[in-house]
Amino acid sequence: MDYKKLLLVAVLIFGCSNTLPRFGTGGRYEEGRDQFLRGRGGDMDKAIVAFEAVVTVDHTYKDSLTYLGRAYYRKGRYQDAFAILQRALAVNPDNEIAWISLGMTQLQLGQNEKGIETLKSGITLASKVMVEGYHNYDKWDIRRTIQASIRRSAFLLISDSQAKDKILQSLSQLLAQVDDEDNFQKNTHVQNVAPLYR
Repeated sequence: MDYKKLLLVAVLIFGCSNTLPRFGTGGRYEEGRDQFLRGRGGDMDKAIVAFEAVVTVDHTYKDSLTYLGRAYYRKGRYQDAFAILQRALAVNPDNEIAWISLGMTQLQLGQNEKGIETLKSGITLASKVMVEGYHNYDKWDIRRTIQASIRRSAFLLISDSQAKDKILQSLSQLLAQVDDEDNFQKNTHVQNVAPLYR
């Protein structure tokens, strides 16, 4: 069966709804990631259900544990976020986003000293890896806004470690910028590669 016939069959079976059919772990991961990257417009409950399904099958699948922990954080489920983010770091100890998210969670749980130390580690790692070529994107952060946010967050952590609210706000902004850039890069890559499949 050729591609066009297969597409026609899929449309007939699933209809023309706003929800795309998701198959397997990869589909559930993309479903959760899609909801998560919508920020305030996303449905964190749907994201959590999708990521929980993924980590139940394969806890090492991409960054599913980190996304799940961050989704728990957004819902104010800090104990759950804490447990999942520790698992994420056990799977990948070099995950700068998981380190930053864990540090933010520790601050929310009142573990201020540990949280600051965790955040310092995460920011140090982020400053080293979030450069051109990050996540295999050649033109990552070409305007250097993420690097500026990293420097601002590092300055707050060193100079004003008692200003928990400022630190959390700065790091939330940093993670939002990383998510936006990652989403932009992914969509740009898809647009640039799409003509190859026609």
